[in-house]
Amino acid sequence: MNFRFSEEVAAAREAGKPLVALETSVVAQGLPYPHNLEAARECEEAVRREGAVPAAIAVIDGEVWVGLEVEQLRRLAEGGPRLMKLGSRDLPVAVAFGRTGGTTVSATCEIAARAGIRVFATGGIGGVHRGAAEHFDLSQDLWALSKFPVAVVCAGAKSILDLPKTLEVLETAAVPVIGVGTREFPSFYSRTSGIVLEHQGDDAAGAAAIVRARFDGLGQGGLMFAVPPPEETALPHAEVELHIARALEEAAKQGIKGKATTPFLLAEVARRTSGRSLRANLALLQNNARFAGALAVALGGAR
Repeated sequence: MNFRFSEEVAAAREAGKPLVALETSVVAQGLPYPHNLEAARECEEAVRREGAVPAAIAVIDGEVWVGLEVEQLRRLAEGGPRLMKLGSRDLPVAVAFGRTGGTTVSATCEIAARAGIRVFATGGIGGVHRGAAEHFDLSQDLWALSKFPVAVVCAGAKSILDLPKTLEVLETAAVPVIGVGTREFPSFYSRTSGIVLEHQGDDAAGAAAIVRARFDGLGQGGLMFAVPPPEETALPHAEVELHIARALEEAAKQGIKGKATTPFLLAEVARRTSGRSLRANLALLQNNARFAGALAVALGGAR
């Protein structure tokens, strides 16, 4: 199908400038207004400061957009529960029925790959949910990372997940997880998790060499660059684990399941940390966008 491109992204494609894909579920569902709109704008500016062009991805009235105009982004930020949360499996429904929604990691990876964009910045990927042995709740993000040749820059996986199992599934799917300046897997709000990574890259140039080898040399699928959140806003790992345990208990009491789980848990952790987790989230989003911009420039223009 044909994609729609914002003026900025269309001009960048014509000029062969490097592009960075950005998800929009964080705008539509992940953060409260107006923090969601502020985060989206700051991520775009972080990409631009590194010399690349941001390409926020969403479905607007049944059309797949790569790059959003100002009013489209605001519409997602203000739309509330009417908006769809779009994984890869939901894209055909949204397109067929003219719906509007923000794209998660899986849908953003798929659209970015089809649009020739090789770098994507997000906060944290989805993965294996805690208690998956009972309910088998595994995110589509893991499948998308293995399938689509996109370099995903993130602060690891969301803290609310089962991180060891998430990394085991990524290993089984042959998805490399590269620590950026760290040997320890970051856990979204926290710089530590107790999980040692096998591979490390220290800068955008080294990361670009790995991407070229995987995509151009070997023709393989996606990979993850795990960037620790900024030290000044990161939360202690033990504290986050305590808040998540309480939030999970509350979700079980309220019968919250499926797609509603992640937004609920993030909001509950933000409440329990008096907003410190929200500040950490905003900071890591911008930090990831900055590194993604540098990586895209190191790789060169879109293909």
